[in-house]
Amino acid sequence: MKMSGNTILITGGTSGIGFEFAAQLLKLGNTVIITGRDQARLDEAKKRLPNVHTMQSDAGDPQAIAALFEKVVKQFPELNVLINNAGLMRRINLHDPEVDLDDLNREIATNLSGPIRMVKQFLSHLKSQESAAIMNVSSGLAFVPLPISPVYCAAKAGLHSYTQSLRAQLKNTKVKVFELAPPLTETPLLDAFDSVDMAGSKAMSVSQLVGAAIRGMEQEKFEIRPGQSNALKLMSRIAPKFIFGQLSKSVDNMLRTSK
Repeated sequence: MKMSGNTILITGGTSGIGFEFAAQLLKLGNTVIITGRDQARLDEAKKRLPNVHTMQSDAGDPQAIAALFEKVVKQFPELNVLINNAGLMRRINLHDPEVDLDDLNREIATNLSGPIRMVKQFLSHLKSQESAAIMNVSSGLAFVPLPISPVYCAAKAGLHSYTQSLRAQLKNTKVKVFELAPPLTETPLLDAFDSVDMAGSKAMSVSQLVGAAIRGMEQEKFEIRPGQSNALKLMSRIAPKFIFGQLSKSVDNMLRTSK
């Protein structure tokens, strides 16, 4: 697909993958709108990218998504690309009696329910455009879970499955459906983890990741798996017990340090 002259909405665009998408897509001559929950971070993103448009919104809140839709389509009626990028990843010990039931669901609300609701809200508008696309940002951990982040991995596996179904249902429309499954990437999501949690994995630079994603969209490669994500999917097929065992090693450290 053509990667210039589009009007693109990116959720979770104040840092990491979302911010890098905004930066690279602006350079290609697109109109870019980013969302985020924190107005101060949106203001900072605007200082760094003066041409970006910002809108405060929570990707995990259905009412905020409905309000965002009304605002975006009114100000940017040519919107034709939606990138569901907002994400939350946490290290969770399922033995911990302090884990709150509502809080436990936050990653589902943001990482899975959020994209599903965003697609539902924006789909009719996207279908009315001459050319349109949806990209859901899942994870290499959609194929093999990292057990110290059980809810995140479950949500991303669900998003991977949903995206496949969405692509099948939209096959006779003008809306192309992409999935980006990042490997371990140099983003703020890593701040919540110890180095031992990610032992054996080398983080990909965010600029390299987003560059690969944009090239994948341009070439209409609908499931984009840069770097180690491709290896994770392959290993989940040919040696599932081995690769899951490797990713499970960090559980020992988590359980030891929680005692």
